[in-house]
Amino acid sequence: MATERRRGDRVTFERGIAAHMMGIDGTWRRDCTMEDVSETGAKLSVDGSVEGLNLKEFFLLLSSTGLAYRRCELAWVNGDQIGVNFLKQGDKKKKTARRGAQAADV
Repeated sequence: MATERRRGDRVTFERGIAAHMMGIDGTWRRDCTMEDVSETGAKLSVDGSVEGLNLKEFFLLLSSTGLAYRRCELAWVNGDQIGVNFLKQGDKKKKTARRGAQAADV
């Protein structure tokens, strides 16, 4: 049996919610379906291959106009399904600042 590692309660969608993944720099875009979501992340079924895409950080577009979106990082891949963690404003700055402080301690 798999160990549950999720931090938050999930909402599962019976038919999924149509969405799009887009590179931070806008150079790539893929259609996807959001299968479930929580406060901290989501499970997506991706249309087409994710091979070769920069999934370290990307946008999950939840509206056709791009006004509703979340900044994401890849958590796991299983076939055509991926897990993503939502990044909060300032998450990358905090990680960079911590690394800089650790380097200064050395």
